[in-house]
Amino acid sequence: MSETGGTAAAALVLEDGRIFRGTAYGAVGQTLGEAVFCTAMTGYQETLTDPSYHRQIVVAAAPQIGNTGWNDEDDESGRIWVAGYVVRDPARRVSNWRATTSLPEAMRRQDVVGIAGVDTRALVRHLRTSGSMKAGIFSGPALGDAEELLARVTGQPSMLGADLAGEVSTESLYTIEPTGERRRTVVAVDLGIKTNTPRMFAARGMRVHVVPATTSIEQILELAPDGVFLSNGPGDPATQDGAVALTRGVLERGLPLFGICFGNQILGRALGRGTYKMKFGHRGINIPVVEHETGRISITAQNHGFALEGERGERFDTPFGRAEVSHVCANDGTVEGLRLVDGRAFSVQYHPEAAAGPHDAAYLFDRFAGLMEGA
Repeated sequence: MSETGGTAAAALVLEDGRIFRGTAYGAVGQTLGEAVFCTAMTGYQETLTDPSYHRQIVVAAAPQIGNTGWNDEDDESGRIWVAGYVVRDPARRVSNWRATTSLPEAMRRQDVVGIAGVDTRALVRHLRTSGSMKAGIFSGPALGDAEELLARVTGQPSMLGADLAGEVSTESLYTIEPTGERRRTVVAVDLGIKTNTPRMFAARGMRVHVVPATTSIEQILELAPDGVFLSNGPGDPATQDGAVALTRGVLERGLPLFGICFGNQILGRALGRGTYKMKFGHRGINIPVVEHETGRISITAQNHGFALEGERGERFDTPFGRAEVSHVCANDGTVEGLRLVDGRAFSVQYHPEAAAGPHDAAYLFDRFAGLMEGA
C-alpha cells in the first residue's frame, strides 16, 4: 500500500456482490475484513483504536467524519485496529485545538485503507437487512475486475470461528498504579483491553496488573489480586477455551470477578451458556440496556457481533451456584449481563468505561470495588 490517497478511485465490495464506489481515504491499496456499522455520532478516534474492531471494516453512520482531527490523547490502544474505514463526507479541514494531525493522515501513517464519498445511509440499511458480511476496500493499483475483487473478498476467513484475542493482547505484564492511596489490586486479563479501563480502576484506588490472554490461574494467584477483570476483545468467543478455563479457575477460588463485552461472553461460557453470531451486532454509544433487578435503564457504549443465549431475568444452575441474566437490551432483548446470585461474579455486554460514550454505567466499577471490599 502506498502512503497517498484522497483522489484515487476506490470501491467497497461486499460478499453478496454489492459494490459501493467512492474515493480513497487514508492509505491507498487493499484491505479485507467484516463490514459492520457504528451508529456513534462522535468518538471516531476511540473507535478506530479499539482492539475489539480488529479485522473489521467499520462504516460510520454519522455523515461527516474527521472534523476534530486526530490527537495524542484519545487513543484506546497503541495503534489503529480497524481493517478499514468507510465514510460519507470527510471533513475538509480540522477544527479542534487538541488536534495534532488529520484523520486521513493518521490512517496513512498506519497504512489503514479507507473509502470516502459512499452513500452510507444505503450501506447501513443494506447491512441491517442482509447482516454483517465479508468485504474489501480496493483503491489505486489494487482496483481490478469486479469478479476478481469479489473472489478476494469471499476467499477471506469468516469472523465466525475467528480466534483473535491473542492477536491483540499484550505480550507481557504491565502495571497501572492507582491515583492516590492503593486500596486494592486487580488483575486485568487483556483480551483486547482499552486504555481507559485501567484508568477507571486507578481512579478508584486500584493497582491494575494487565496480563496476557494466555496467563494461567497460577500466575494470576502469584499477583495476589483482590479481584479479576475480563476485558473486551475481538473474534468469536466460542474459540476461547483457554480464557474460559481461566475464568472457571477464578470462580473455583471464589475471587471477585468482573467482565465486560467479550469478558461477558467468556463468563457466560464458563457458566455453561452458549453463544451465537448476531445478524449485525450492536456498535454505537446510544444503546439502551435494562437491569432486571432494578428496572434501571442505562444508555451504553457497545461493540459486539456475538451474544450469549438467554432471556431477561432467567435463572439457571451452574457448577458455581445459581446465576441470572441480569441485563438485556431494550431494543431487541439480547443478553447484556450476567451475575452469580450467591457468588461474587458479574459481567455486562457493554462498555462502562465508555470512551467515547455515555457514562451511565460507570457505577459498575464502584460495584466491583464494593464486591472486593465485601470479600
